[in-house]
Amino acid sequence: MSYPLKHVALAGWVGLGLALGGAAQAQTETAQVATDPSFVPFEMMDEDTGEMTGFDMEMIRELAKRAGFEVEINTMDFNGIIPAVQTGSMDIAIAGITITDERGEIVDFSDPYYDSGLRILVAANNDDIKTIEDLEGKTIGTKIGSTSFDFLTEKFGDDAEITPYPGSGDMYLALMGGSVDAVFYDAPNVGYFAKTRGEGQVKVVGPLYEGQQYGIAFAKGSELVKPVNKALAEMREDGTYDEIYSNWFGSPSDSDGGESEGDSSGDQ
Repeated sequence: MSYPLKHVALAGWVGLGLALGGAAQAQTETAQVATDPSFVPFEMMDEDTGEMTGFDMEMIRELAKRAGFEVEINTMDFNGIIPAVQTGSMDIAIAGITITDERGEIVDFSDPYYDSGLRILVAANNDDIKTIEDLEGKTIGTKIGSTSFDFLTEKFGDDAEITPYPGSGDMYLALMGGSVDAVFYDAPNVGYFAKTRGEGQVKVVGPLYEGQQYGIAFAKGSELVKPVNKALAEMREDGTYDEIYSNWFGSPSDSDGGESEGDSSGDQ
């Protein structure tokens, strides 16, 4: 009989059967994983295979393999991901989720697995916007449920028109179509778009704002946090993390960086 993952006893994750010659017999279950299919290059749909791919997808599959469970990927809008884990309909969420104190009150986080920040994206011919201060009085696109939206509303209030979009693709199309003056969003996502679909049409400007760290979200008290953290530490130690990172972002020295302004917070 199959049981929901959240009802599996802890022993199922750390191994059973020590009496059988000292060899642990792992009990494999399937974790329901929530992600946001529009957060390129962390998670996106491979049009050829119909499978979810990206940095986060490689990470969660490798982490699950090492921790002794399988994953079933479920896609949804980002603003529904944390509630899905909080209510128990999903076991895990991975979608470039920034670790914040507020979110930490309703879900548990893994150790950080990615360092990031926020960047400004404008049309390629826009020379008026160079820093965050230049966004005052402008129309700014960002993403629903992201902390970049919180950052903008706190900084500008009514002094800018902040337009939240359900997916990152929507706000990029709005920028290229002239509906917004700029996009303010997660640095690797902004940089990836500027170098791929937006090449020649948009550009990244200004420094990196709001240094942040991404974590994997679990239901409060989840027994999966410890084995996943252990697997993450092993991946960093044996070079697997660096290999996956290089597949999507190049070597760390080649990745989008820059000096960070602001206190530690986050975006998605």
